[in-house]
Order: sequence, then structure tokens, then C-alpha cells
Amino acid sequence: MHLPDYDNSIVNLAASVARAGGAGDSGYEPLPQLPAERLEGRPVVLLVADGLGYELLERHPDSHLAWHLAGQLTSVFPSTTAVAVTSFATAVAPQQHAITGWFTWFRELGSVSAVLPFAPRSGGTAFTELGIEPQQLVGARPFAERLVGRSHVLTPAEIVDSAYTRFTGNASERHGHQGLSNFFEQLSRLVDTGPGYIYAYWTEVDALAHKYGFHSDPVNEHFFHLDRSFGNFLEAVAGTGAIVLVTADHGLLDTTPERVIRLEEHPRLEETLALPLCGEPRAAFCYVRSGRAAEFEAYIKGELGHAIEMRRSHELIEAGWFGRGPADPRLHQRVGDYTLLMRDNWVIRDRLLTETPFLQIGVHGGISEAEMTVPLIIVES
Repeated sequence: MHLPDYDNSIVNLAASVARAGGAGDSGYEPLPQLPAERLEGRPVVLLVADGLGYELLERHPDSHLAWHLAGQLTSVFPSTTAVAVTSFATAVAPQQHAITGWFTWFRELGSVSAVLPFAPRSGGTAFTELGIEPQQLVGARPFAERLVGRSHVLTPAEIVDSAYTRFTGNASERHGHQGLSNFFEQLSRLVDTGPGYIYAYWTEVDALAHKYGFHSDPVNEHFFHLDRSFGNFLEAVAGTGAIVLVTADHGLLDTTPERVIRLEEHPRLEETLALPLCGEPRAAFCYVRSGRAAEFEAYIKGELGHAIEMRRSHELIEAGWFGRGPADPRLHQRVGDYTLLMRDNWVIRDRLLTETPFLQIGVHGGISEAEMTVPLIIVES
């Protein structure tokens, strides 16, 4: 197991940026290598490359990104985008913001929900059309609303006006990009506007890894183009005084069809559950029907113990997997009765009637070193 280190995590990186920008103390310590005086009064870029695990930098030691490695960080638990981007925005861990996976049970809505699309997992009407906004469900506010200076969000054009981007960006000016060259062109332009905070989000490493695998040729080829564009960007902003921070929300590992547990093929287990699986295929939260806990436990241990380590979810909260300090009171509701931690490269999935079957090769959400460890890259221009 490679657990989050909330002294050296993406939460602490966000806390560094928040404190330096005048947003105050989030309750998590800033990174020692990023004291406020190193960030104040200059353009601060936080470039989050979705899926850019530390292992990818190790595979490409002669890249521009690897040349500027300052260390490594851990992700949060679960190691997944919905949870991590909320931590980047709020500078707190899931213990406080209470977003616990791509699929999260929102008791106040009576719905297992897809967090980032901000809609029921089963599809249908988006929550915003019902008058519900993310701030009603997230236990912390974005630190952008407390920053003293200007702030910007640069994100794919197709999500720049989504409910969750509007929430996480808060008071920031939002900019949509289309493609790699446009991403770095806009980022250079924003740096030229002077001191302030720029959050820049790039998605393609993760997208390609899901489709082809984290160790695939398409991922390595894309890394080459990303890295070359990053090197050109550094040349473009040289002398501006900007500090460029690069990290990721999580890493990935590859699975195979033989390592996918499909819940519909285990009807005895499925019958013990009160809700669909929540969280992630690598860290699934289970809500067990009253009186069926012993049966649930026996099935996991007897039939699936080779692939799953089962833990009671409240034990993980108490052990600090989700963060430190006082927890949002809704956290216990959102992690269910049990957490299924997948061994090696196993995953577990279920499917609603409205969902089309699919296979992801690159997966994340679990507690392997590959999923949990991300780079910290620091460049001062």
C-alpha cells in the first residue's frame, strides 16, 4: 500500500499557493520547498496534467519535465480526478471537502451521482437544472475567492462553463483551450498579464491511458509532444518572473479484461448491496443491506479474496486515509459501509441499465505506488 502523505501531497501544494496568494491557512501545511516568499508578487502557474504519474517521468529522464523535477508528491484517496481537482481548488483533503470519487452517493439528493458532469449516474436532468449547485454538496470553498490578486483557470473548452468548473474556479476568469498548441499559447498570454495565479488543466495523458494503456505507444508519443511544447513554453515565458509548478491528480496502471470483476457475474454478492458501487473501480465503496453484512464479508473473503482487500470504511477515515482534522459530517455517508481495495491490477465494476459496457486499460483510484505518486516540477523563469 502507498497511502497519501498529507505532509507531502497535492493538498500541501495547493495550500502553498493559497497561503502565498493571501487566501489564508487551509489547515494543511504548505510544502517546505514552496514558502510564501518564493511565490508572492509574481505569476504563479499550477499546471495539472491529468494522469501524469511519476512513473512516466522516470520513463523519460531526458525530457524537459524530468529535468526540472523537484521531487514527488502523493495524490489523495481515492487517487482520482474528481477528488483531486476538488483538493486543488480548496487546498483541503477529502476529509473536509467530502467528494469521494467519480461516483458519489449524495444522500441529500437521493442519488448516486457523477460528480464532474454534476448529474445522476443514471443520466437525465443535470442537478443545476433543478436549482442545485456544487457548493451545496462540497464541504469546502475554493480558495480562489479569497485570493488577493487576479486568478485564471485554463481548461478544455468543452468543460470551461460546466457547473463544476464554475464552482472550482469561483472568482477566477475562465478560459477554454482547444488543443495542445492553443493551451500553451493561452498560458503564455496569461503569464504576460503579470502577477497572479493561473490554474491550467491538461487532460490528454489520462484520456489516452484509459483507452490504450499507460504504457502504450500513444501515451509515450503524446508525452513527447507535451514535453516539447512545455520546453517551448518555458522559452516563451523566460524573464517574466513566473514560477511554473507542474504536477498531476494521479498516476495510472494497466489492467486486462481478465482482471475485471463484473458485479453482474456475482449475483449473490450483488444481492447484498443496497446501492450501486460508488467511488472508483480500484477503490469501491459498498452500501450493504441491513442484516446482510456477514454474507457480504463471507463472499468477498471466500470468492474474491485473491483480488480484493476488504476494509470497513470508517476504519479508513479513522486511520487518516481521507485527510486530517475535523471531517465534514457527510463524509461517513459518502464512503459507505465497506471499501473494496483492489489488489495488483484488479478492478471491480457494476453497470446500470442506462450504461453501455466499456473497458478502460489504464485505471486509477487505488493505493498502488503507480496510482498514488505524482511529480513535483518547479521552474522559475
